[in-house]
Amino acid sequence: MKTTRFPPSIPTFLARSQPIKHQISPFSSNSEKPISHNKTHVSESQISPKNDPILKNQNFKKPQNPKTEKPFSKNPLLSKTHVSELLIYYKNDPYLALQRFISASKKGVVLDNEFSEPFIVLVHILMCRDSYYGTAKELISKCVFGFSDNVSGDLVEEILSTAKKFDFGHDLSSRVVNYLLCSFVRSGRFDDAIVCFRKMVENNVVPCVPYVHVLLNALVRNSRIAEARDVFGDVVRLGIPYDCAVIRVMIRGCLKEGKIDEAEKYFWDAKANGMELDAMTYSTAIYAVCKKPDAISACGLLNEMKDKGWVPSEGTYTNVIGACMKQRCLTEALRLKDEMISSGVRLNVVAATSLMKGYCVKGDLHSALDLFEKIIEDGVCPNRVTYSVLIEGCFNNGDTKKGFELYTRMKNEGIKPNVYNVNTLIIGFFESGYIDEAMKLFDEAVETGIANVFTYNNIISCLCKLDKVKEASDVWDKMLLDGVSPNIISYNNIILGHCKSGNMDVAVDLFSTLQEKGYKPNVITYSVLIDGYFRKGKSEEALGIFDQMVDLGFIPSDYTFNIVINGLCKVGQTSEASSMLKKVVEKGFIPTCMTYNSIIDGFVKEGNINSALSVYTEMHEAGITPNVVTYTSLIHGFCKCKNMDLALKIRNEMKSKGLELDVTAYNALINGFRKIRDMGSARDIFNELYEVGLSPNNAVYNSMISGFRDVDNIEEAVDFHKKMVNEGMLCDLRTYTTLIDGLLKSGKIVSASDLYTEMLAKNIVPDVITYTVLVNGLCHKGQLENARKILEEMDKKSLVPSVIIYNSLIGGYFREGNLLEAFKLHDEMLDRGLIPDDKTYDILVTGKVKGDESIMEAFC
Repeated sequence: MKTTRFPPSIPTFLARSQPIKHQISPFSSNSEKPISHNKTHVSESQISPKNDPILKNQNFKKPQNPKTEKPFSKNPLLSKTHVSELLIYYKNDPYLALQRFISASKKGVVLDNEFSEPFIVLVHILMCRDSYYGTAKELISKCVFGFSDNVSGDLVEEILSTAKKFDFGHDLSSRVVNYLLCSFVRSGRFDDAIVCFRKMVENNVVPCVPYVHVLLNALVRNSRIAEARDVFGDVVRLGIPYDCAVIRVMIRGCLKEGKIDEAEKYFWDAKANGMELDAMTYSTAIYAVCKKPDAISACGLLNEMKDKGWVPSEGTYTNVIGACMKQRCLTEALRLKDEMISSGVRLNVVAATSLMKGYCVKGDLHSALDLFEKIIEDGVCPNRVTYSVLIEGCFNNGDTKKGFELYTRMKNEGIKPNVYNVNTLIIGFFESGYIDEAMKLFDEAVETGIANVFTYNNIISCLCKLDKVKEASDVWDKMLLDGVSPNIISYNNIILGHCKSGNMDVAVDLFSTLQEKGYKPNVITYSVLIDGYFRKGKSEEALGIFDQMVDLGFIPSDYTFNIVINGLCKVGQTSEASSMLKKVVEKGFIPTCMTYNSIIDGFVKEGNINSALSVYTEMHEAGITPNVVTYTSLIHGFCKCKNMDLALKIRNEMKSKGLELDVTAYNALINGFRKIRDMGSARDIFNELYEVGLSPNNAVYNSMISGFRDVDNIEEAVDFHKKMVNEGMLCDLRTYTTLIDGLLKSGKIVSASDLYTEMLAKNIVPDVITYTVLVNGLCHKGQLENARKILEEMDKKSLVPSVIIYNSLIGGYFREGNLLEAFKLHDEMLDRGLIPDDKTYDILVTGKVKGDESIMEAFC
């Protein structure tokens, strides 16, 4: 018979095992009384070879030839057989059986490092009595730790064959083998445990339910989920009993792998098979479906629990509330919260935080803050996540002050803010315009060691968005000085800032530096540089970067293609952009509405309305739905070529598709009617703007004022100016310049002068157009001396007068007959490097001033 060695610690253990505590076996009835040692067993002094019933029948006389015959103690085969028979003799007295085994072990009759027949017999004898069940289990556990690998199958065979040989019975041997299985699991020998399980099944030994659970739980806990799945498959296939605990283990295993549908299936299959599922199993299933999240199924299972008379636990309610919030079911979540409290289950911080987040997402910051104060009153302590949710909610809902107040409160309560809190606050401060507060918070984060590379990135990005590139560069330098290594996002942010401000040389230097530092530029890096060159009007350099990117194996993103197409349109190469679009579409690029809008707008600005309409048709054929920007560009185009019928047709098409015109579109129509001097229609469009609930902006008012000035109705222009002021809108330079032009044309020189003085008092600096309007108006009204002063004022500000200004002055002096001063101005004009135009020569040659159109119209 094959033997298996166990560790040398066994004798010591056996010696300690004499005082036996009574332990109850799960396999036997608790009603069985333990053996009374002092009444049923034979005393130790009575044991000797002479009075031992087994030894009496053996020939134990001394050896005749000590040199050739081995003594009894040195004959292992005989010893083990003898010990087994001796143990069987004491079968009904586990205590004496254990003592006989210890004695044999001390004398070397039984080798203490073998899992042999006597050991198996002893374990079976001990397993017969509840009071020795614990000793048997401890013996098996100690031995299992010393077994070599891949022995479990042989051990099962040895146990079963020995049990059969000594007629211990199948039930008893099943107990021993089941605990062997348990011992393999608890010693971490999972491969042996699985082999033991399969060997048991093969020999019709039914694994008991608790040990099936122990095996599966250990496999799942050690991430051997595929093996757990196989073992469970055998359990189901062979009809081996299992319970709810096993179902819960399998659900947890699937969740550990992220297989939520499979986890859910274990529950539904068990339910379909008629298993009586307990509250804990329902809670585990609810946890699984909440992971999806599937709020409907979770609520359904929750209702089933309540129908069965169970009160769901705090954790179960929390999971379902969380699932509801993830699926934006705030009403159901609030109902569950009320139900939870009314059931006597305490609202915890996790559930409350989920509800606060839901309120914040819906824009109901007030309710979120009310709930926050309520849980504090109820003794629930908010944690860092709670504060993070509320701080983010405050900034997303525009309450920067409250967000910072909560941040301060969190710190005062001893909750250390993390980098996420700080980054949220910094972005919030920037978006709310609190730049100084953002920078103070940044400095504090750096000092306390909270700031990381993303904190620096956020600051750099926000500063660049505000065109504060110098300040962003200072933060960049500080990041390097503080030993924080920039990442590719850092480089992209600072490069973008320099590109937006037109510092392409610095941007390219940074691009080279990041490569020298071992960073790999990505598609965004190249796209930023391409956009920067297009902003500078350098299309060749932009396309060169694009080609370089493609040559290096980078696949341009849709974002990149849109930049290139939009950039070409911006620099007046719309035809090239349109051709490029056709090529990239063939390669799989899917254009967006924005792509087509760029090309349509490009053709409109170039005055090529037919090509714009052609692209509009292509857009429809590609299945892309035009948006407000598309229609607004077309309206601009038709208004630009004074085709107001088509412009209105586009407006009507927008309305029929349910698209609402924005202020820009209305202004395009107003401008179109202004250009054809139809201010009645322009006024109708202006009124319609109010009717649809929009408010005119500066551009709209300027268009109306310019229109009435153009038709010499300065009174209406002034009325619109008054409306503008009454509505609290700030008049800009164009507003003042247009009104001054109209007033001067109408001969209202004093009013024009007052308006000019008002403009200067508001620190609005006049430009060349304003000065041109002043000079032209004063010259036409014979105010040549004042007009000449305007020219001197321009000289003081180092502004070069335009040809129109000189034409106005030359014409004015010609009208007064002062030819000497007129020719003097002509010479001065040439000295300044200005080239006279046809109008200049008409004045000088014929002495006549032709036309009296508005200067503003010439500039518009």
